[in-house]
Amino acid sequence: MSGKRYEIDMCSGPLFSKVLRFALPLMLSTALQLLFNAVDMVVVGRFSGSDALAAVGATGSLTNLLVGVFVGLSVGTNVLVARYCGAQDARNISETVHTSILISLIFGAFLAVLGFCLAPPMLRLMGTPDGVLEQAVLYIRIYFLGMPVIILYNFGSAVLRAVGDTQRPLYFLTAAGVLNVALNLFFVIVLRMGVAGVALATVLSQALSAGLVVLCLIRSDAVYRLHLKKLRVHWDKLWEITRIGLPAGLQGAIFSLSNVLIQSSINSFGAAAIAGNTASSNIEGIICTTFSGAIYQANLSFVSQNVGAKKYSRVNKIVLLCCAMTVIGSVVLGFVTWSFGQPLLSIYTSDPEVIRCGLLRMGIMANLFFLAALMDCMVGAMRGIGYSVLPMIVSLTGACGLRIVWLYTIFAAHPTLQVLYISYPFTWGVTALTHIICFLIVRRKLPKTDLPLEA
Repeated sequence: MSGKRYEIDMCSGPLFSKVLRFALPLMLSTALQLLFNAVDMVVVGRFSGSDALAAVGATGSLTNLLVGVFVGLSVGTNVLVARYCGAQDARNISETVHTSILISLIFGAFLAVLGFCLAPPMLRLMGTPDGVLEQAVLYIRIYFLGMPVIILYNFGSAVLRAVGDTQRPLYFLTAAGVLNVALNLFFVIVLRMGVAGVALATVLSQALSAGLVVLCLIRSDAVYRLHLKKLRVHWDKLWEITRIGLPAGLQGAIFSLSNVLIQSSINSFGAAAIAGNTASSNIEGIICTTFSGAIYQANLSFVSQNVGAKKYSRVNKIVLLCCAMTVIGSVVLGFVTWSFGQPLLSIYTSDPEVIRCGLLRMGIMANLFFLAALMDCMVGAMRGIGYSVLPMIVSLTGACGLRIVWLYTIFAAHPTLQVLYISYPFTWGVTALTHIICFLIVRRKLPKTDLPLEA
């Protein structure tokens, strides 16, 4: 079968080597996606100034808030395709793929209009400084016009991840990353387009990666092959995708909502604090989040396939292995990030005040990031089993609720950047512990031993 060498048999054999084979390309893929933003910020910070860098940074939380719900729906596609793959159900795999690709285009078009219209009032509501507001609105509007291809890529790559193919998305993002760098330099340095050039380069590079994913699905002769004439909404599959993916998307939006509130508080400290926070969070994302996100996806896909194959005896082994990998890896990577914080931040800016603000955030966030990694890993396990509403509720209470309470109590009494940043690891830890307890309860409802597949 074409493309077979890219797939991974998740339901038999040793786990560690297969999880690593799945996760490594995904880590590099995620790093490339974050490097899109990093190149944006380095180029705009170096050649357009700190205000332009702050303008790009001020849009991050709002973008994540609006995009998160729709990207989260792709989790439903991942879980569903993986489960049907484990059950060796070709018809349902095909119906899920065709439904997913069509709704991704519909959702992307809707989001483009929504983001374009809501950008100015939302950025004002977040307290974006007047000096960067105009550039921030311009950046985010161009970015949102590219939503159809961004959402399409996420759904298409979710199909490939579900069958264990994380290599080809890496190749596609590598090509897109090279294009993004070239266009950034051309638009910003040669044409002097500023934030508009950065946004346009990002959209065009994402269009390339989306096109390559779709072409990959069309040319495949595996059960997940995409036939454009078969694009239609299978309502039972849309319901399952929504049932699993919508809570995941809402959870992402909830995190982003609390981050919007925190971003608003950061905005009150001025442009240097915004720029420092932007650069630091981007570095943390490239080094730390790429690793934890890849293990989360591995946990999600491996658990989903084994539940579909009724290989229940492997579920606990998968979850324990992924938790151990994500905690150990995050501790090491967090320490490395903090240790090399100053030279890394110097890549983004030469402004000493911006570097100082970035180091302040990094000292707290990077060293305690393992709590967020554990939290996400447990969420992946529960979604893989088929529970998506429960982790959403836990996150609503822990990540959003506690963070908001922190803002209006502890931060209100001690309004410093340090106190603001401490809210992150505190809520990560509480939420991670709650997710572990919930998983132990949910796991007891599954059989302990393997069952044969139905004929």
